[in-house]
Amino acid sequence: MFSRRRILTAALVGSAGAVAPGLARAGAPPAGPSSALMARALSAFERHPGAFARDLIAIADFDAASSVPRFHFVNLVSGGVTSLLVAHGRGSDPDHSGWVKRFSNAPGSAASSAGAYRTGPLYVGKHGPSRRIAGLDPTNSNAEPRAIVVHGAWYVSQDMVKEHGKLGRSEGCFAVAERALPEVLARLGEGRLIYADRLHA
Repeated sequence: MFSRRRILTAALVGSAGAVAPGLARAGAPPAGPSSALMARALSAFERHPGAFARDLIAIADFDAASSVPRFHFVNLVSGGVTSLLVAHGRGSDPDHSGWVKRFSNAPGSAASSAGAYRTGPLYVGKHGPSRRIAGLDPTNSNAEPRAIVVHGAWYVSQDMVKEHGKLGRSEGCFAVAERALPEVLARLGEGRLIYADRLHA
């Protein structure tokens, strides 16, 4: 039987996490998602019953800077956590500080949106292999018409962090390192939860 408390405990035990090889960063990474952010992510199972597979979720911790691995893949069975670099939208960071300043669900905002997403099918588009996602909350309900997806990007890499101290920015998509993309697309199969948020304004 699904137990949010059991899964939260397992995830926190495993939250020392693993940083994917070649995706190191400037400064110490967050040790997996915080208990508060993990609890918010798991609450999506209650808001959207039956919407997600319950083996793995991905949490984008937008309290963290883009220079650290903040896209946390949490195994809900073992509690293991793998953390990767992920870019945020330029509309969330107009000055390109490396930090998310705001969220927006508005078309044309080029911003990241908070909330729960359900992963959809793979396709090949202008960014190459990508995965469609659907926003399930009022804060991200325009994800599909905005063409918010998971894709690889040249501006997400350890070299970018070393040279600039931060990643480049997307148009609101979850952009990951090109070398990490096959793993991301495979692990985030159709019907998985991606949760994006920040706890501090």
